[in-house]
Amino acid sequence: MLPYCDTTSIKTTYFAYFHSLLEYGIAFWGNSTGNKKVFKLQKRAIRLMTGSKSRTSCQPLFPQLGILTLSSQYIFSLMRFLTQNLELYTTNSTIHNHNTRSRIQLHKPSATPALYQKGPHYESIRVYNALLHYIAELILQKK
Repeated sequence: MLPYCDTTSIKTTYFAYFHSLLEYGIAFWGNSTGNKKVFKLQKRAIRLMTGSKSRTSCQPLFPQLGILTLSSQYIFSLMRFLTQNLELYTTNSTIHNHNTRSRIQLHKPSATPALYQKGPHYESIRVYNALLHYIAELILQKK
């Protein structure tokens, strides 16, 4: 398609065919071991879209096309899940009344099963607690 279409048409085709499959259920499978294969396929698609050689680095191509990498898309979907389900989470300030710097962080439930720890609920807590303070406040305010 590259010689016959402009960049907008190629991006539309990417989002219609590849990205829609990539995003479906990514909160559940984005942390699995198979994501490396999917990321390689995503990089291959990006190279085909830009007409780059197979050994070309994709790092500048993703921002150039305005496409998120697989890991960025996974983090984005976890934060979207967290924002839509804030009532399922408790902050540290609701657990104790001490005014600490981690008061707006989410409380991690003590769970030992590895299957639960790899799920979207637990992973979204882990990612949220790693965010900068002012970004975390924006998420809690649903902005």
